[in-house]
Amino acid sequence: MEINATYNSFVALGDSFTEGMSDLRPDGSYGGWADALAGRLAARSPGFRYANLAVRGKLIGQIVEEQVGPAATMEADVVTLVGGLNDTLRPKVDMVRVRDLLTEAVERLTPACGQLVLMRSPGRNGPVMERFRPRMEELFAHIDALAARHGALVVDLYGAPSLGDPRLWDVDRLHLTAEGHRRVAEAVWQTLGLEPEEDWRTPMPPTARPRWASRRLADARFAREHLGPWIGRRLTGRSSGDGRAPKRPELLPYAPSVSVRSERP
Repeated sequence: MEINATYNSFVALGDSFTEGMSDLRPDGSYGGWADALAGRLAARSPGFRYANLAVRGKLIGQIVEEQVGPAATMEADVVTLVGGLNDTLRPKVDMVRVRDLLTEAVERLTPACGQLVLMRSPGRNGPVMERFRPRMEELFAHIDALAARHGALVVDLYGAPSLGDPRLWDVDRLHLTAEGHRRVAEAVWQTLGLEPEEDWRTPMPPTARPRWASRRLADARFAREHLGPWIGRRLTGRSSGDGRAPKRPELLPYAPSVSVRSERP
């Protein structure tokens, strides 16, 4: 990859991770790593254009059906595709279908963009991660194979222990904090061959472990405010992204203020 390459357009596809949850802005909208990356790329390229088609809760089938076609017509210099992880977190999943859909997406996007970027997504250390780790690693192995076959780049966030630090994850334990998103933006930036500004893999500074009572209170809040509603949506077939439009559906000149208000679920 050419160091200090120039990119004039960027389209991001995916789910809540790419939408930017939980990097909450003062106006109630979400920023996220893709917005941060777009801002940095725009600073290097006058007239830079950016679209973000990601919507929280989307499964890989929905990403293929709703986002891949529009993204392919945009013919952007850079396209990022992050999907499939929501599928692996379901109680039941057809991993063959997930792999096939991801293959379809890559095969449609590769000839329609300058550079396709895939990711091995990060995961918060803990029991949920351990339960679903085999599915995640099956997904990531397929991503590696697709990248090798089609000339895509892979950002290996899963391989960075620092991103598993619970302090980089919001209270819902599913979405990165602002600091987590900032590190992801730097990781993609470097993968694109641009001059590093920092080592995004650097561990968080050591701190004293929270007391037992504080941990139990945090667990109770998590169960009440996030785990319960998440299970409820799974049981009823609903998604946090139902009826929600992408915040940047068109490939337009970058403007940091352009976003649709995005309330916490």
